[in-house]
Amino acid sequence: MKLLSIALLAAAGVTTAMLPDAARPVHEPGRQVPAESWAPRDTADSLWRRGRIAISDESWSRAAQAFREIVDRYPKSAYAGDALYWEAFALQRMGSQGDLRRAASALEQQRVEYPKAATFTSGESSALLTRVNGRLARRGDADAAAAVSEMAAAIAEATVAGVGEAMAQAAAELERARPEIERGLAEARRELAQAGVRISRESRGGRGGDIPPGCEHVVDDERIEALNALMQMDADLALPILKKVLERRDKCSELLRRKAVFLVSQRDNDEAFDILLSAAKNDPDRATREDAVFWLSQTKHPRAVEVLEQILLKEAPDEEMQKKALFSLSQMDSDRSRVILRDFAKRRDVSEDVRGEAIFWLGQRKGEANAAFLRELYASLESAELKEKVLFSVSQSRSPENTRFLLQQAKDRRLDPEMRKSALFWAGQSGAPTKDLAEIYDSGGDDTELRNQVIFVLSQKKNDDAAVDKLLDIARREPDRDLRRQAIFWLGQSRDPRVAKLLEEIINK
Repeated sequence: MKLLSIALLAAAGVTTAMLPDAARPVHEPGRQVPAESWAPRDTADSLWRRGRIAISDESWSRAAQAFREIVDRYPKSAYAGDALYWEAFALQRMGSQGDLRRAASALEQQRVEYPKAATFTSGESSALLTRVNGRLARRGDADAAAAVSEMAAAIAEATVAGVGEAMAQAAAELERARPEIERGLAEARRELAQAGVRISRESRGGRGGDIPPGCEHVVDDERIEALNALMQMDADLALPILKKVLERRDKCSELLRRKAVFLVSQRDNDEAFDILLSAAKNDPDRATREDAVFWLSQTKHPRAVEVLEQILLKEAPDEEMQKKALFSLSQMDSDRSRVILRDFAKRRDVSEDVRGEAIFWLGQRKGEANAAFLRELYASLESAELKEKVLFSVSQSRSPENTRFLLQQAKDRRLDPEMRKSALFWAGQSGAPTKDLAEIYDSGGDDTELRNQVIFVLSQKKNDDAAVDKLLDIARREPDRDLRRQAIFWLGQSRDPRVAKLLEEIINK
């Protein structure tokens, strides 16, 4: 199946040939980094190196900025074409709706302006664009959804002759690429081996985190099994020993400490809580601290909420730990935990990324009280990204009030068009009646983008005859040719027998 996929890409004109050494991306287990700079006298060389370091450090915002600067300042640079790919790569790792749209735009710019760029001719740009479009489609982007559907249809309709010719091309390319493939397989085997170790460890309890270099042998260490056996035999005797384990700081002891955190969490008393609290605050290993924060939330200790709040309000906050604390609070069924989440979502003096986590988890807790809070919060937000998160979170609780709220945002012409489209999509996902969606379409006037989004949202309403009826009506009577074509396209994805009749009518005109 993998070979057939490669063949189909070749049939579509995407070569799988190996990249020249100068421009070939370096693949490491679990990540991808740009090639080392190959044009030291190029004016953009320092920016390329800066972007490469940022990708290696997973500083996605810094990387996107560096690669964008290459294109804007030095469009004729040898690095410019591939810089667009790496800008898109960094943006999609950042992951917000706006970032994904910018990533798609960068890849489209590369296709138009730099078709000879190594990352374009290799097919990597096409693969990344498909991934970006898939994520955008899941968030309600009609154009991205159409692009994914069209690609799927093109692959499905590939002729036998085309596939045969492509298979021959693929065979030749595979032979040329054999050294690269063998290297990739070796890396994949190493990744699988590490994954197997992680799964083995996690199945015995505890999330585990990454294995420090040179510590793989400790995963199956008999000391871990001894700790587990001791806990099963005599939990009260085990706690002091586990506490000592958590005080260790020697090489590879973090793996023992992570296991110890899980075992301590199985004991529900003050002593166990204090041990977890100490690990959450003081352990030098991030994974151990994160595990301790998670297990604190699973205890029913009255101080758990207070401790998690302290992590959120730390003077020198650790954003990743704040995110873990917000998740943990969302798992606790208490009035105080809900108040803390809401208060944090309102704060303007904290990271927007972390604030967005609070909004997300409030949506996952559902309930009218949280939904009412989010609807009220929306009006006070200035950030488009946070507004998008509120729209999504509100849509997670189906209720007439929430649907009404989402439809109101979709109809509000004062809002940014993208915000209105998002509100419309999530209204459809949360069960907005077809008659309300049809009303927005009919009253849309010259707002073609919004009306196009209504067509997409109607197409996503499965087993809804009224939605199909409206799409059929648009396909037959809509004066705007592009909107008619969109309706016909999405009807073509349906198996409703009435669609075949419409298509016959169009063909016989």
